[in-house]
Amino acid sequence: QAEEELKAAWSQQARQLQEMERRERLLRSDVQRAGEQLESFKTRVMQVCSPSAAGSTGKPVTEQQVIEKVQQISDENKQSHEREKTLQKELSSRLAKEREVSANIEVFKNSLQKLQ
Repeated sequence: QAEEELKAAWSQQARQLQEMERRERLLRSDVQRAGEQLESFKTRVMQVCSPSAAGSTGKPVTEQQVIEKVQQISDENKQSHEREKTLQKELSSRLAKEREVSANIEVFKNSLQKLQ
């Protein structure tokens, strides 16, 4: 009876070990797939950010390169927005001056007509 119990326990442990090995293989596969997806994503980001830089060296794109490129684009975007605000203010100022000049011209025209 003890021998049967040992065989049953051994059999159960063997099944558990096989299940653990199967899970480990699945996890390794998932990790590998995730790594491949990350590399693909990084390459696509670099292609969008800088088509000439992506893939030109044949080396995989590093996370640091992606981070730097995204930061550069973000900085450029901020600068562009700031420039747009400045140009909007400048345009508003010029439009206000133009209106003022137009109003002064009208006053001048009216004064000139009265003098004639």
